[in-house]
Amino acid sequence: MLHGMLFLPIMAGLFAAYVCRYEHTGGGWKQLLVLPVSRTGVYLAKFAVVAGLLALSQLFFLLALIGAAKYHAFPGAMPWGMFLKSILGGWVACLPLVALQLGVSLNWASFAAPLSLNVSLTIPNMLIVNSATYGPFYPWAQPVLAMMPSGEADFGAFNLPYQSLLITVLGSFLLFFLAGLTYFRRKEI
Repeated sequence: MLHGMLFLPIMAGLFAAYVCRYEHTGGGWKQLLVLPVSRTGVYLAKFAVVAGLLALSQLFFLLALIGAAKYHAFPGAMPWGMFLKSILGGWVACLPLVALQLGVSLNWASFAAPLSLNVSLTIPNMLIVNSATYGPFYPWAQPVLAMMPSGEADFGAFNLPYQSLLITVLGSFLLFFLAGLTYFRRKEI
């Protein structure tokens, strides 16, 4: 739960800020955009790198979870379905955050500004995720809601149907992704 509530959203912002850091120093955007590659291609590549790093982080988290279960010799079979649904759901729920944070990181030249914005909006997760009204729509709360096994909690946004959460995630992803891409394609550099 702590991984989906704090670490995963913070890593999304950290990776997004990091992939834009080099271009913000020393006129890197001008050097990159004079190459024969479209702005859409640059945006998609940066998005794919951040999404790939988050997928790798989720894979490492799954391996650590399996290793801890083996080390402590938990009885019974591994709940592979629940593990894979939680890991994949957490990754998919982070895609709107990646799109939002990539847009912010492309806009602000500072490495610390988008990261501090991300951290300051991640910390309220502990309160917002308990709200059935606001929790499902708060992008920083969606990873923990997607990673929570069904039936584990019956309060706040935790009892939200998984399909409803995925519709909200998809809608916010399309909104943030298209807004970030449109901004980057029209930005003067």
